[in-house]
Amino acid sequence: MKMTKFRWVICAMLFVATTVNYLDRQVLSLTFPDFIKPEFHWTDDNYGTITAWFSLIYAVACLFAGKFIDWMGTKKGYLWSIFVWSVGACLHAACGIATCWFVKDVNSVEALRAVQAGSATAAAIAGVSVWLFLGCRAILALGEAGNFPAAIKVTAEYFPKKDRAFATSIFNSGASVGALAAPLTIPPLAKWCGWEMAFIIIGGAGFIWMFFWQWLYTKPEKSKFVNESELAYVSQDDNEKPAVATEKVEATEKVGVAHKVGVAGVSPANAAAGVPPAASPSDEKPISFFKCFTFRQTWSFIVGKFFTDGVWWFYLFWAPAYFKELGHGPVTGMGQALIFTLYLIVTVVSIYGCKLPTIIFIDKGFFGGNPYMCRMRAMLIFAFFPLAALVTQPLAGVSVWFPACLIGLAAAGHQAWSANIFSTVGDMFPKSTIASVTGMGAMAGGLGSFIIQKGAGKLFTYAETQGQAFSFLGYAGKPAGYMIVFCFCAVAYLIAWCIMKTLVPRYSPIKE
Repeated sequence: MKMTKFRWVICAMLFVATTVNYLDRQVLSLTFPDFIKPEFHWTDDNYGTITAWFSLIYAVACLFAGKFIDWMGTKKGYLWSIFVWSVGACLHAACGIATCWFVKDVNSVEALRAVQAGSATAAAIAGVSVWLFLGCRAILALGEAGNFPAAIKVTAEYFPKKDRAFATSIFNSGASVGALAAPLTIPPLAKWCGWEMAFIIIGGAGFIWMFFWQWLYTKPEKSKFVNESELAYVSQDDNEKPAVATEKVEATEKVGVAHKVGVAGVSPANAAAGVPPAASPSDEKPISFFKCFTFRQTWSFIVGKFFTDGVWWFYLFWAPAYFKELGHGPVTGMGQALIFTLYLIVTVVSIYGCKLPTIIFIDKGFFGGNPYMCRMRAMLIFAFFPLAALVTQPLAGVSVWFPACLIGLAAAGHQAWSANIFSTVGDMFPKSTIASVTGMGAMAGGLGSFIIQKGAGKLFTYAETQGQAFSFLGYAGKPAGYMIVFCFCAVAYLIAWCIMKTLVPRYSPIKE
């Protein structure tokens, strides 16, 4: 029987959800330099505060989102997640009108921009609008926290271990594709329809996705789109051959006919041999929330996410503002081209880079074909990519295209790293606990991002105020601030890898 390939349809759905997820995040960063900042009289510190608190709320939500997905189930959990974040994304559009309600002497959205900079009214507008945007970002963060725990759980349900890193890289590339599409769609929408409509149109895409998810998704053993051959392929890790093999089992295996696993989870070969049925993923008892923290494998994942997620979010949130500092804002043709180039590099390199563990290590039998050990070796290679950030600021004076390409290479390293570190959870933990552990790691990544975003915002505002009095490695003022952050971003992955390797030096799956 020819194998169906419905697992790739599900992977495509995860890709679209992740693309929408990152488009919704990017609307603020791409409207900030030319629309939000002048209209609401924000500073870099104000913007850093909003992105930092988004990260922190996202972090706390991620701690519980994984458990929520495990409890609610993948289908319903994912639906609730994208519904909440889509509502939050659309609500941003009301912040201008709401600010007018709370600030005296400002009767219209048009009047916000006309207020004199530095005045008491401008300060009031900034203060009120920051809180309003924070509320919307909080709702967005609560919903978006469920995306990766749900997507990783779905990947574990629909793909065997050897394919998970590649499948994860495909849906995870939605982050870079979303960022790639963002400069081509959001600035034109904001320019011609208003920044409010940019939030509404992009946010509304999530509601369309919900319709297709409701129709298409069920677990593979229950799906009408998955035939017996595909189910046998998907379930190959759950039906490993028992240690005791009889002649009857061997004869049955030679027939090569894959039979769909029933409710009891017994394959024809095992049934003929009298082997007890293996527990299906839905029958597995999840590891308790607090017990997960007693495993080194959990802390290895947490450390890897804590050090590196904030780097990606820094590039995501601050790249448009950085190019604006170089003279090319996101609403200009050159600015859009730079951001597009950056994420084009991320998309191409990360998708093919994530296949590295399979092509170079697993298929050629390195480390006994052990997926975890091969992934760690690949992650070490990817950890060197972000070192490109060290020369970003020095080469910015030569051509603005150097920062676009170098940040793109560094960010591509992150995406390839991210796809593999997510897959290590499936390597180490039972499927019933994957979403919970993924949520813990996402929480740690959010905390790391909070520190970087808030620190960057304060640093850039302080450096701009101090001017030539603030210097670092030959740079003064705001360029010195960017150089400091780029240096951290460059070495964060190597630090994380060394700690992860120390915590889990070899493949050690959790057995419950």
